[in-house]
Amino acid sequence: MDFNLLFSQPIVQLLLGLISIVFAEVVRDIYHIAGHYWKPLQNFHNLHHKAYRPDLSITSLEAYKKAQLYNDVPEAFVMLGATALVAEISRNYGMWFGCLYSLMFLIPALARSQGFLLVTDFSHKQGELVDIPSFWIVNRTYHWRHHFDRGDAYFCGYFTLVDKILGTSLSLKGKVVAITGSSGTLGRALIEELLLQGAKIIAITTASDAQFQPEVEVWQWQLGAEDELAERLKKIDILIINHGINVYGDRTYTAIQKSYQVNTFSVLKLTELFLQTVTQSSHKAIKEVWINTSEAEVNPAFSPLYELSKRTIGDLITLRRLDAPCVIRKLVLGPFKSQLNPYGVMSARWVAWAIVALAKRDFRNIIVTINPITYIAFPIKEFFQSLYFSLFTKSTEK
Repeated sequence: MDFNLLFSQPIVQLLLGLISIVFAEVVRDIYHIAGHYWKPLQNFHNLHHKAYRPDLSITSLEAYKKAQLYNDVPEAFVMLGATALVAEISRNYGMWFGCLYSLMFLIPALARSQGFLLVTDFSHKQGELVDIPSFWIVNRTYHWRHHFDRGDAYFCGYFTLVDKILGTSLSLKGKVVAITGSSGTLGRALIEELLLQGAKIIAITTASDAQFQPEVEVWQWQLGAEDELAERLKKIDILIINHGINVYGDRTYTAIQKSYQVNTFSVLKLTELFLQTVTQSSHKAIKEVWINTSEAEVNPAFSPLYELSKRTIGDLITLRRLDAPCVIRKLVLGPFKSQLNPYGVMSARWVAWAIVALAKRDFRNIIVTINPITYIAFPIKEFFQSLYFSLFTKSTEK
């Protein structure tokens, strides 16, 4: 194969150009991280953080100009130098796209540092947060968290790739996390893992005799009395809805009622109560709800009522996601050993670790199972289900 001929093709050069742009962003993110952890850059990067208020308005023109001069301009220079070096070494004109891309940041930063350009970049645009944090591309809400949630996370400037690799797409430290089904096997494992992450845990349980670690706050509740938790849910940052029931082979009317009441209607009610607590701009950035729907959404669980009730809540949550005011994550879990499933093959402790690790990498559908089919079937099902719902339903909420 003639590689010189291959690399001379316009489509290949365009692809190399896109790669060079991604490389420029990775360089920017690395420089940003260095600004937090490498002492020679820390003071300069702190100027950037001090230049903005929580509504992303600038604290003063002088502070803004100084931040641009000592943080944004050097950052863009490093992007330009790195991309130019790679382009020169590779000797492919497509790689120079990264240089042009870097200049798009360097020139405005220089102008802002001298007071010639007072319009800030999009991620620092002043105003209320409108959208939930985006997934692949950094939006205002995503970047707001870096300034006003945790400075040691959410480092990415445009593409979220580096945060996903490092596990800094979600910071759990200091977050108030409430867990239903907390006295169960997975609930207890999640409590242990989240405590290690520095979260403040609230165990929501129907078991009156359940014992937890001293630092865990305990809320008692009863099925059907979800409304009684409404006021308390306002203090929660992340709600993990983890309770459920498995009636196995029972097909009586009572079993049908119980399965849907616990696995579907109770979950839906708690989800809606929590979403109603998203009342402030910052809530869109910080609040989340994680819902354990199970891989029974796409695979048989050899327990028909468990499958039916879990699939129903899974579909309803997919529908609710279309207008959700904050992030909703699904926990799509395979068989782990617990009271509900004594024959499970996975360890609940390992499942809890995997859930948290994937959440920190901003997976919205957190699949943890030994069944390879689920990793293929669930994303396909979720995509087409969401597309179907978006095409044939509409929101009437204002």
